[in-house]
Amino acid sequence: MGRRRIEMHHYRQALMRMRQGDSDRDIAKSGLMCRTNAAGFRALAQAQGWLDAATALPDDATIAGALAAPRRALSTISSLEPLRERIAAWHAQGVSGVVILAALKREHGYTGSYSAVRRLLATLKRETPPETTVRLDFAPGEAAQVDFGAGPMLADAAGVVRRTWAFVMTLCFSRHQYVEFVWDQTVATWLGCHRRAFEWFCGVPARVIIDNAKCAIVKAGQNDPEVQRSYADAACGYGFKIDPCPPHDPQKKGIVESGVKYVKGNFLPLKAFRDLVDLNAQARRWVMEEAGVRRHGTTGEAPLSRFEVERAVLRPLPAIAPDLGVWKQASVHRDCHLQFDRAFYSVPWTLVGKSLWLKASDGMVTIYDEFRPVAAHGRARRPGERRTVRDHLPPDARAFLAHDREWCLTRAAAIGPACAELIERLLADRIVERLRAAQNVLRLSKSYPAARLEAACTRALAHDSPFYRTVKTILAGGHDLDAAPAVTASSPPHSGRFARDAASLFAAPVTVQ
Repeated sequence: MGRRRIEMHHYRQALMRMRQGDSDRDIAKSGLMCRTNAAGFRALAQAQGWLDAATALPDDATIAGALAAPRRALSTISSLEPLRERIAAWHAQGVSGVVILAALKREHGYTGSYSAVRRLLATLKRETPPETTVRLDFAPGEAAQVDFGAGPMLADAAGVVRRTWAFVMTLCFSRHQYVEFVWDQTVATWLGCHRRAFEWFCGVPARVIIDNAKCAIVKAGQNDPEVQRSYADAACGYGFKIDPCPPHDPQKKGIVESGVKYVKGNFLPLKAFRDLVDLNAQARRWVMEEAGVRRHGTTGEAPLSRFEVERAVLRPLPAIAPDLGVWKQASVHRDCHLQFDRAFYSVPWTLVGKSLWLKASDGMVTIYDEFRPVAAHGRARRPGERRTVRDHLPPDARAFLAHDREWCLTRAAAIGPACAELIERLLADRIVERLRAAQNVLRLSKSYPAARLEAACTRALAHDSPFYRTVKTILAGGHDLDAAPAVTASSPPHSGRFARDAASLFAAPVTVQ
């Protein structure tokens, strides 16, 4: 058994019994202190004159002062005294004594024992003032605290086992909670959980106390934190203030930290969940049937009972739910598209290379140059999907896309049958895509009359050379103005595209280069 601690009131009782004539043995039998301590205390009392019944009993401070032994002067100075400041810094960082000893040996050639390190750490601990804190009290509807905590592993829709995360919002006055398990901690998930939490409470607290999660805070700071633009829009839409905790100071958010711990320790153990939907359904029932009706350790009341008071002073939900779009910056690629969420959206070609802001809601993606909207697209539903507005492309690209195969066939038919046949043969090539060649043949109509283009196509077909270069050479040399040659029979469908009628090569008055 360990030595029993003698309290001050034990000394006072022992002194009273000594003045009444009790022996040291009698005092030991009473359990106040052992005979040895009683004898020592009797000698002290005799020296102080406290055993005289005619004198008043000394107070506790006088007895404690007499009992206090004088501090024994240190006979030696610790060998670690020159490194005291360095060891104190390590101790303040929470480094263990074993690690400190290893560092001293490695960096300073220390050859002493661990006992010296342990004694110095004990001295530093006694000299360190104890940490203090102040419990924060909140009025009804004043604040809510929010955080994420790790949830159970579950299989997603694709059958892949993934980590879930518990979003917990706790009203600071009532301690009533909203709990939702999600797959990620993205900005969109963070905003959606806030919306569903406010709808669960049927109101909005005046401020929301948060940690410095990346989905909420871009850059943490003691005085000037930078808030995510999407989260700032949500705060404006719902009318609450964002209150980020100072960095490295989790005590400022103790209420919800305890709430996350309570969820993980009291809801998750010994339960089985089929999927995420079942997990959230069980969490909602648990909040209402168990967590909400328990006697809270701090308030002494059930959270749902206090929530009846707090519900009346929460700010009302807006008549129209705000658009909780996700803001993001993205650069415009050379193909006049920018990327968001693994999909591609077009913008005017003059903005290539610039960094633009986009706002993505559930159904739309709107792109802004400064504050000016420059493009709007329906939200892509598949990775790799491209949403393109043709007017956003450069003029030559728009022309190429506008002059497709149908346009070429229609335009060639309007020029004449020979031109139509030549374009059809170009587009029917089974090896090489000749859409651009067909477009360039028809573009010759801007430099030459349609009749000359038709004559040039007739001459090219007569020599079984339905190519852009042949038509262009005929027009440039004016050979379309010569008498039209007899049209040779076209090559049979099964012949190769390089087959030529040998006689036609000599019948032509034109040399095709």
